[in-house]
Amino acid sequence: MANIMKKKIFYITTPIYYASGEPHIGHAYATVNADLIARYKREMGYSVFFLTGTDEHGEKIQKNAEKENIDVQKFVDRMADSFKKLWSDLGITNDDFIRTSEQRHVETVQKVFTKLLQQKDIYKGKYKGWYCTPCESFFTEGQLKEGHLCPDCGRECHEVEQEAYFLNCKKYVNKLLDFYKKNPNFVPDGKLNEMIKTFIEPGLEDLCITRTNFTWGVPVKEDPQHVVYVWIDALLNYISALGYMSNDESKFNEFWGKDSTIFQLAGREINRFHSIYWPILLFALNLRLPNTIFIHGLLVTRTGAKFSKSLGNAPKAGPIIEKYGLDALRYYLGREVILGDDGNFTAKQFVDRFNIDLVNNYGNLVNRTINMIRKYFKDGKLPSIYRYQNAKSRQVISAMKESIKKYKQEFDNYCPSKAFICAMDIVDRANKYIEDMTPWVLFKENKISLLKEVMYVLVESIRVSSLLLRPALINKADEALDQLGVPLEFRQFNTLNKNLCLNKLKVNAPSALFPRLDVDKETEYLASLIEAKK
Repeated sequence: MANIMKKKIFYITTPIYYASGEPHIGHAYATVNADLIARYKREMGYSVFFLTGTDEHGEKIQKNAEKENIDVQKFVDRMADSFKKLWSDLGITNDDFIRTSEQRHVETVQKVFTKLLQQKDIYKGKYKGWYCTPCESFFTEGQLKEGHLCPDCGRECHEVEQEAYFLNCKKYVNKLLDFYKKNPNFVPDGKLNEMIKTFIEPGLEDLCITRTNFTWGVPVKEDPQHVVYVWIDALLNYISALGYMSNDESKFNEFWGKDSTIFQLAGREINRFHSIYWPILLFALNLRLPNTIFIHGLLVTRTGAKFSKSLGNAPKAGPIIEKYGLDALRYYLGREVILGDDGNFTAKQFVDRFNIDLVNNYGNLVNRTINMIRKYFKDGKLPSIYRYQNAKSRQVISAMKESIKKYKQEFDNYCPSKAFICAMDIVDRANKYIEDMTPWVLFKENKISLLKEVMYVLVESIRVSSLLLRPALINKADEALDQLGVPLEFRQFNTLNKNLCLNKLKVNAPSALFPRLDVDKETEYLASLIEAKK
């Protein structure tokens, strides 16, 4: 009996974004990178479920709605719509958008609370400690920075005392530490060490998980004056969106099942919740843990300041897309910064990356190649060949296969930036190959056989690099393939190592993929968007 190939399943989530204000370039950065990974996995044959959404409860949101003198539900409706619009504008391919104010989510949160209460993983007590309103987080005295400042956001905390329910974290500390030891890549790049030293080694306290000082949240069924703490509420979105504890758990069983690869992207400021409390919640529910909690870095300004809503320094993505195109912004956000590191978003870097990579290297290669084929072969029809005979041609093709291999390794390690460097290496080699082989001389000397080979090496370089760049260049990569006349059957990842030169090819009229930017003019304009105080 033939072996049945096992289905490859991949579940990817972005951070669930706090709906206290409209999204900005920092949100776009995280979501675009998640989309790049999701698109790559689909190209590699995975069944992918990609989740994003908005975290809509909590005191801060309630206060923001009161400041605007509008109903809090209408406030979060508006914020959710602004996130959905941006994801549409950015070409994000999420399969679901979960809102924590939705009934499907509220029901899951209440069922989870009841379950944990019944099995005594949740208990009622009194909390006295230091509270940060912007982060909606409690801290012990020892966790605060000097001057009673929040260790996460640096703003002042105030002391409070209230009746509350607690999650029994102490019960699971040893199990958590054992899991960390057995799964060293659970939170990659050493980003778990700080959490262990700051929160676990001093003695992890049980987590206060309800509030009574405001009403905008999921009410506890057993004690309605309490609402569930926003971060416990929010973390459960990752399974409520899959139908956990609903009438239909088929999606949950598939994408949270043992055969699924679960990859969750989270920002540094929410590392603690995802690397400590989320696993504890899952232990308490007797559910498997994700394969990877990947803590992405921050986009920062030219001066090193974090882009944030509260600081008013965060540019919107819309004007950048409108001015420079969707593909250009997606490529920059994926290419410029290694996902786990902090990185600058500056006007000069954007304009330089646009002109160097997209115009000079990739776009120019496409344009030059098509123009040469149209000039050297009647009606732009390139006859087929059967093998690459020239040593330099074979070197380029061999190096291309190595770049494909490295590209896949980098994406499998969740590093789109380095993967795109591999794709651009193919482009760079092709441009150098043109200068080495001088096709204009081959044509003049009537060396048509070698000229055909050179053109096919260039076409293959463009075909392969376009496929590798397509997770970012969602429009322009296919536009390049259209101009080249590449057949549809050669536009899938499983054809990357196939030999297109066995087919005849007819190119179409070329047009510039990306317009060259005036460096001074566009740097000044973009700087006005990036560095403006809102």
